[in-house]
Amino acid sequence: MKTSQAFRTLLLYRVGATLSYQIMMVAVGWHIYEITHSVVSLGLIGLAELVPYFALALYSGHAVDHYSRKLISAIAAIIHILVALFLTAIAIGWLTPPVPLIYTAVGFIGVARALLRPSYQALFGQIIPRDQLTKYMAYANASFQICVVTGPGLGGLMIGFTSLTWTYALAAFCGLISLYGVSLIKLQQEKSSNPATHFLKSFMEGFDYVKKHELILSTMALDMFAVLFGGAVSILPAFVSEVLHAGPEVLGILRAAPAAGSVLTGIYLASHPILNDSGKYLFLSVAGFGLAIVGFGFSTHLWICAFFLFISGCCDSISVVIRSSIVQLTTPDHMRGRISAINGIFIGSSNELGALESGIAASLMGLVPSIIFGGIATIGIVLITYKLAPHLRKFHIQDIT
Repeated sequence: MKTSQAFRTLLLYRVGATLSYQIMMVAVGWHIYEITHSVVSLGLIGLAELVPYFALALYSGHAVDHYSRKLISAIAAIIHILVALFLTAIAIGWLTPPVPLIYTAVGFIGVARALLRPSYQALFGQIIPRDQLTKYMAYANASFQICVVTGPGLGGLMIGFTSLTWTYALAAFCGLISLYGVSLIKLQQEKSSNPATHFLKSFMEGFDYVKKHELILSTMALDMFAVLFGGAVSILPAFVSEVLHAGPEVLGILRAAPAAGSVLTGIYLASHPILNDSGKYLFLSVAGFGLAIVGFGFSTHLWICAFFLFISGCCDSISVVIRSSIVQLTTPDHMRGRISAINGIFIGSSNELGALESGIAASLMGLVPSIIFGGIATIGIVLITYKLAPHLRKFHIQDIT
């Protein structure tokens, strides 16, 4: 199978799963806030996803490196389908009480994410030749962000013009598309050639690899802390309701705005990769993300809010492509699952903990001050990491391709 054809097949899997996830999460946020009217309850959505994700992520990375990557990908897609159907039943009213059941469903979404990330990254590294990796990484990120644009947009529009029931049903259909994509993936070797080892020993091999590579470790740490404090998107339902005094259609627009910026930037980066001064661009992009979040916090009009979120997406796209290229290019194939899982814990835990932090900070400081504080904290993290990680600020992707 040609590289371009194999890449499109892999994208079908990722696109279907991402659309399913994005539609479900925007619907879950609205569903929970509609019932509780509490920003803390929105933050708890992140915690409900984080706990099972964190518990399973390391083992899933071990499994991806020693068992069928295609089978693990299929399990992730099936979980998306089943969870979406479960949420559909809750929305209809067949299952009660709704709030704890919704959090339970979110927990299983965390399980699916724990399986999806390392399996996708491992398959990506196995399918894409090394000398074409940066280009396809940019295309993959742009495609992913298109899903992040259309997913929340579809979710918000479906909630506004139909119902939560049909929104969750659409998420289940997208899960079916993901499963179909998995069935089309063709690999010369589905399983790793490495013999299965004890999980703890396998994990320690991956952990030691990350610890000994300052470039990977500093990249992961920068992303983790920046995302931890820059999680304004998680409390958008409250922002839309309390600051903009609008409904789910506006929520869909604001959720889609950062992804739109990321898509356009990703398309540009696919033909103009940042091969030189990559580390400096990484720091600038994360700092720009923090500034955009501060600007968003001060905004009170829809399109100004959307503009700053759009800019945050542009900056995030640069960061994602550079970070992903670093991890893929410095990781041997037989360890891709474990390194991706460890990276996922850095990033995934910061996303969910960031959602919880945003919810708690909003309840203590107020909605708008908490957003501004998060953006300023992100800029502070950039300055600290720039000082402590000289290898990263002097890094050039060209040197390792």
